Amino acid sequence: MWIFTRTCSLCAVFLCAGVSASEPPSLAQIAAAPDAAQLRSTVTALVGFGTRHTASDTASTTRGIGAARHWARTRLEQISVGCGQCLALVEPAQTITGDEMPAPTQVVDVVAIQKGYADPDRVIVLSGHIDSRVSDLRNASADAPGADDDASGVAVVIEAARILSRYRFPATIVYGVLSGEEQGLYGGKILAQYAKAQGWRVEADLNNDIVGSPKGQNGVTNNTRVRVFSEGTRAAESADEARQRQQEGGEDDSASRNLARYVKATVERYLPNWNIALVYRPDRMDRGGDHLAFNEIGYPAVRFTESAEDYRHQHQDLRTQDGIAYGDTIDHLDFAYLARVAASNALAAAAMALAPPPPATVKLTGAVSPDAQLAWKPAPGTTLASTYRVYWRETIETAWTHARDVGRAQSATLSNVVVDDYCFGVASVSADGIESPVVYAGPPGAF
Repeated sequence: MWIFTRTCSLCAVFLCAGVSASEPPSLAQIAAAPDAAQLRSTVTALVGFGTRHTASDTASTTRGIGAARHWARTRLEQISVGCGQCLALVEPAQTITGDEMPAPTQVVDVVAIQKGYADPDRVIVLSGHIDSRVSDLRNASADAPGADDDASGVAVVIEAARILSRYRFPATIVYGVLSGEEQGLYGGKILAQYAKAQGWRVEADLNNDIVGSPKGQNGVTNNTRVRVFSEGTRAAESADEARQRQQEGGEDDSASRNLARYVKATVERYLPNWNIALVYRPDRMDRGGDHLAFNEIGYPAVRFTESAEDYRHQHQDLRTQDGIAYGDTIDHLDFAYLARVAASNALAAAAMALAPPPPATVKLTGAVSPDAQLAWKPAPGTTLASTYRVYWRETIETAWTHARDVGRAQSATLSNVVVDDYCFGVASVSADGIESPVVYAGPPGAF
């Protein structure tokens, strides 16, 4: 948790008891809202399609990726009916041919858009991939239940839509059910490119991939922890930005990394006995997820993954070998655990969508001076009134340790805080005390 020099008022502003879309959202209610039975129902339905391989049947109504996508769209449409048609459904798609898909295959994302009422071009994305696989990546006919990888992530996205669609938010929230992940992260690329084409200012992609089981292959169970992976140096960094970073630092302060810190600080405030374990890598070793496509374009994005994986239940043919059951089946999932992952996503997305956008062009000066000086500007096009909070920490610290409110000023001087010894950033704060992620001072941290 962050250590503040003043008491943060975030907890005090979410007091209403109702769930009407006309009432302010309550983060405390959102934290308690995920339903293990709803999550189980979603995973059960997806597993029931036999295989969801990207190149599997698209004509059947009961088996294959086409039936699964149709089910996901229908479920999101049902949620939209419940909120007065608050979700707009789109299906961005591309026809892909590649090493793992030698025949041209249409890759389709099912995307629900909950438009913000004040700043609709500012977007928070929640995503998971609906496709599944077995040992042979090209085998599109064998049963591939894909319960954990990644029906669990899709269940989180749909559950977040069910919960958050009850409320109105200043910013837009997008719920992405993606395809083609296993063959080359195509679904993430399609959605990230769609976001860019639409002119969205993507503040975050919260990607959920393998989030349904707290039991690792070593037999150890930890149902109080979920990992969040984030890039350090930005994938979209320019050569000039790289030279500046190498001179001034900022390797641990990309927008994605400060997004991960924000997730941890926000979620742990509302979920007791729950640890957002920050992993300072873009993804697991030699592996990848759909969030990386957002990083490559320059959008902040992180990956949620369960506390420890059991590789016998991923990318495996269904079989029993030497007394060990292989395959990604539903009996290995823990839906109470998955409900906490869903709560983590819903909380983080709601807080960001309620907060003002992060400030822009945060600059730090103060070389050969005993004082640090920061200056910034409001995000372009913002309509939400903001005050600002300045953060700093020693360079070896992983979390922000000091903060100071500076009101509506767009600059601040920290007396006797030497720029050489600290990292610095600024967050926007709404009139109700709801805070944006911190923007690190300099190009490495720009949102």
